[in-house]
Amino acid sequence: GESITEVQIDEWLKSPGEVVLQDEPIVALETEKTSLDLPAPVSGVLVKVLKKKGEMARVGEVIAYLDEAAVPKDATTPATSAETPASTPASKPQSVSMPDTARVMPAARRLLNEHRLNVEELTPTGPGGRVLKEDVLRRLEEHPSQASASAVETVSEAEVAPPRSAQRQPMSSRDEEAVPMSLLRRRVAERLVQAQQTAALLTTFNEIDMTGVTALRHQLQESFQQRYTVKLGLMSFFVKAVIEALKLIPELNAEIRGAEIVYRHYYDIAIAIGSGRGLVVPVLRNAERLSFAEIETAIADFARRAQANRLTLEELQGGTFTISNGGVYGSLLSTPIVNPPQSGILGLHVIQDRPVARDGQIVLRPMMYVALTYDHRIVDGREAVTFLKHIKACIEEPARILLEI
Repeated sequence: GESITEVQIDEWLKSPGEVVLQDEPIVALETEKTSLDLPAPVSGVLVKVLKKKGEMARVGEVIAYLDEAAVPKDATTPATSAETPASTPASKPQSVSMPDTARVMPAARRLLNEHRLNVEELTPTGPGGRVLKEDVLRRLEEHPSQASASAVETVSEAEVAPPRSAQRQPMSSRDEEAVPMSLLRRRVAERLVQAQQTAALLTTFNEIDMTGVTALRHQLQESFQQRYTVKLGLMSFFVKAVIEALKLIPELNAEIRGAEIVYRHYYDIAIAIGSGRGLVVPVLRNAERLSFAEIETAIADFARRAQANRLTLEELQGGTFTISNGGVYGSLLSTPIVNPPQSGILGLHVIQDRPVARDGQIVLRPMMYVALTYDHRIVDGREAVTFLKHIKACIEEPARILLEI
């Protein structure tokens, strides 16, 4: 991406002395937004690694050397020099004849183990019949039902792998381990601090009776899934409700640029999703034009690709307003932080049966606390409360969404 100037070495997939074939992933790199495997530009032997795991490398910098003169006998390549630098990004690959022996590339092997797939189920597309990461992902997209529980289908079912630091250590151990902070985590930290330092953040709360939406989902779930092959989740209702509320309170869809307030007349709704590497926030572009099915399909696709680290930089940039669902992890109440330069973020929480008063009677209802954090420089308290009350009205009476009232 044009905005990326440096990457972090995440993992070397080959060790010095190992044979590397052209286009074979040699090292996993991590940017501030996503991760990717860097393929070898030519075939050869990995001679020397210049950048170790956790170290930074600027785009175009040499990170390792490949010895083309040591190419295996069953592979041919028009070698031009004894050593070819592997750099980021890789130089243009040269043509090479690969051996017929099928091999599973490291990145593909990790996905196979994660989703409990057999290599015999795949159609190799790599040189010499090699199984690539893309082959596994293609299989998962064609047969989503075969994905393991770790490959989420909707954002409401997303799970985050526990961080390395959270893994249990023996009770008697007093060892310490220093692990380099990932670029993604560093970027998240920078953005959170930036939001706290530059915006006047305030949070207002409300609670929503989810009876109407729950009943509607139960009533239409089977027919919806049969027609669109995706579940009718909660997020599509909240995306629609947020858009209606943003139309009512446009300040929450605006941003401050210098001494000006820029109002956007489109609605790019960012959806916070947990991935194995941290929180990512892909964007539903022009969400006001999307149907319920299109929203659910897009979010399910984001969630699957977030787990596989296949989201593009373009999908993670921009956004005029964010929705974060902490309820999938059991959060009862929280104060989400605005993603600058946005002016607001809606936090959803776990649904619980609670006693509430209805028509003079105490009854149990499925209730959800919601939180709106907003930039008080541009949004007043009255507008923030009105915004949240409108979302409450839309969710408690879903017909309002269809009628846009």
